[in-house]
Amino acid sequence: MELAKATIAACQFHQHHQYQNSKCIKIFWGLTILLLLTLSNQSAASDANIVKSLPGFPGELPFLLETGYIGVGEVDEVELFYYFIESEGEPEDDPLVLWLTGGPGCSALYGLMYETGPLSFDYGRSSGGNKPVLTLNDYSWTKVANIIFLDAPVGTGFSYAKTSSGYSTSDTKSAADIYMFLRKWLVAHPRFRANPLYIAGDSYSGITVPVLVKEISDGNKAGTLSPISLRGYILGNPLTDIGYDINSRVKFSHRVGLLSDELYLALELSCKGEYVRPNKSEGACISNLEIMDLCLKDIFTPMILERKCSPFSSAKPNNILKWGSTTTPSSDTLLLELRRCRDYDYLLVNIWANDGEVQEALHVRNGTIKTWEMCSKNLAYVHDITSSVEYHLNFTSEDLRAIIYSGDHDLIVPYVGTEEWIQSLNLTVSSDDVWRPWFQDGQVAGYTEIYTKNKYVMTLATGGGHTAAEYKPKESFSMISRWLSYYYL
Repeated sequence: MELAKATIAACQFHQHHQYQNSKCIKIFWGLTILLLLTLSNQSAASDANIVKSLPGFPGELPFLLETGYIGVGEVDEVELFYYFIESEGEPEDDPLVLWLTGGPGCSALYGLMYETGPLSFDYGRSSGGNKPVLTLNDYSWTKVANIIFLDAPVGTGFSYAKTSSGYSTSDTKSAADIYMFLRKWLVAHPRFRANPLYIAGDSYSGITVPVLVKEISDGNKAGTLSPISLRGYILGNPLTDIGYDINSRVKFSHRVGLLSDELYLALELSCKGEYVRPNKSEGACISNLEIMDLCLKDIFTPMILERKCSPFSSAKPNNILKWGSTTTPSSDTLLLELRRCRDYDYLLVNIWANDGEVQEALHVRNGTIKTWEMCSKNLAYVHDITSSVEYHLNFTSEDLRAIIYSGDHDLIVPYVGTEEWIQSLNLTVSSDDVWRPWFQDGQVAGYTEIYTKNKYVMTLATGGGHTAAEYKPKESFSMISRWLSYYYL
């Protein structure tokens, strides 16, 4: 502990750092990990359970599901909840993937149930007052990888803190917590230590995943702890840099015909390319932005080709569909809406995850959370990293591989901005790897380009909407299967 105290004192010299003292946090938490993992006799995993069945799924689960908590922080004041699903292929050889859903503060169940996991909801059998029914996802990434779905940061999903101060976190603090979680999880699961590791996530994870990758890489280089078999990272529609990502919404909207040529030209001239923080004294810019907002306000931004839900979707889900109730009003109408409007898809997971039987089956600790939320609204979270481009740039000198998949109909984080920050890395594109279509079942699924520098390889793939695997599950599964197997898309 004296070493930790000395580190805290040293933090005073880093107050000028652009990431709000992130260098100090990194040093401190690195030492904390060292102290806890090499000097402590604590169990690496405080609670882990095999789940053989779940409410809503008929019979036993046809895959291995483990849930549990792992304490992180200097005195394990934060308990991070995880779902581990063993590969349905060859678990001893298949990669290990740590999946972080975006937000920040969106539960791992979002990724598990709607994107890359082996379960989803059967909407046709989840009506008329019936309990939500689970079905298998034919395109689960667990067919080719072992996946840890983690509720992070603290306050997300079923993760909680033992003290009120423990809920305070940030981009850098969360990455340090997840790094400690991963090290402890691997101690508790030594059979996966040699499996190739990929850190994955989407949306806001475009900020936290690169920070975590750097934590792992730096830890491996330091050599003070057992090395982790890091091979690379996987990012979907990643928020990376506001300047690139948010400003690119205007260019993207024009490209896909949502803005007229005249309005786009007027925006360019009056706002001078700055749409996130425009000069308020520029009246023409503000006026043009207001016109643009009118053009886009009724667009479903995660997937511009889909219909936008009515305000009804904001109603509390437990007041709309109640388990075991035969008097739920207009349940057939609701089912029709579920099929027509994607936002309604999320009603069932709210009902399911808040049910006592479900939480008991998942081995959630009683009294640790009041209400499960798919995306936590009240995180005590500091956004202390505004851009992760620098992290990607640093990775270009390492032996890592990355895939950035970007929904080409996503207006939240448009592929246009993703292309721009990738181009800023000054990577090489060979004549064989230039922009070209990739295919699924003989049809164009999207477009791809491969960038290299020394041993670093980054693949860009387009197709789908925001959280691409949710909108194009079959195509996304083909994409990740090929990439993990080192095949071209």
